[in-house]
Amino acid sequence: KKTDVANLFNDVVDDSWYTDAVAWAAEKGIVKGYDENTFAPNDNVTREQLVVMLYRYAAPEAKSEKDLSAVTDAASVAEWATEAMTWAVENGIILGRGNNQLDPQGLASRAEICTVLVRFLEMK
Repeated sequence: KKTDVANLFNDVVDDSWYTDAVAWAAEKGIVKGYDENTFAPNDNVTREQLVVMLYRYAAPEAKSEKDLSAVTDAASVAEWATEAMTWAVENGIILGRGNNQLDPQGLASRAEICTVLVRFLEMK
């Protein structure tokens, strides 16, 4: 379905299969580019990037009262992703990969993305 949202990114090809989706998500504030003009549509998604997108979509009103101190790699969560990762951990949307590690910069597998989406949709 075509949207009436402008494509803001120089590297998102007009009329590609993903153009409308990227433009819509950017307009809603769910995704952002690496800068104003660069989206990098073929880049992989890290676990923290996935969580940030869901967090922006959910737009929770209440900020988390908790922190990431229970995970051993909390210091490796990017500053821009900390609030979203805390929210996702608190709500059981993302779990660690063993040894109490979130692996925030690790790439999200297709199976992990499906699992995170199901947990997000079932969140109360």
